[in-house]
Amino acid sequence: MFEILKAFIAEVTGPAAPEREFLDDDYRLATAALLVHAASADGVIAPSERVRLRAIIETQFGLDAAATSRLIALAEQSDKEAVDFFHFTNVLKRALDDRARHRIIEMMWDIVFADGVVTEFEENVVWRVAELLGVSTRDRVLLRQKAAGATQPGEAGLGPWGAVNSKD
Repeated sequence: MFEILKAFIAEVTGPAAPEREFLDDDYRLATAALLVHAASADGVIAPSERVRLRAIIETQFGLDAAATSRLIALAEQSDKEAVDFFHFTNVLKRALDDRARHRIIEMMWDIVFADGVVTEFEENVVWRVAELLGVSTRDRVLLRQKAAGATQPGEAGLGPWGAVNSKD
């Protein structure tokens, strides 16, 4: 009897919807949304920022080009829907250790420096996210200096850090 009922429900509802690859509580989606926000904080996402964004996401999360595109699209949508940074930073604080949260700030600086111009809006975004992640002012400034030294305008390379790993 149970199998008949289960078959009937499956027939009525159709095939099961595929699971989303990047769920709302995935630290990769939270990170990508913050990076997208940093790239767009000055009102324009420059081509060099797009290139840097793709390179960071592919390298840091070990994704192929198609998965990177899907993650960036979801991140852009999540960023548009967000009213603040709390959801993203809360996910990151639960999933990542201090060292990885520092890497998030470094990646944000890398995005900010990608177009060769750092605006007050971009600096403010990084400052607010750093505060929410518990990254000290001193560390935020040191990470800024590190990213500034490792990044040249228009360069598509990555800063000098390793991959971001979640707390497992």
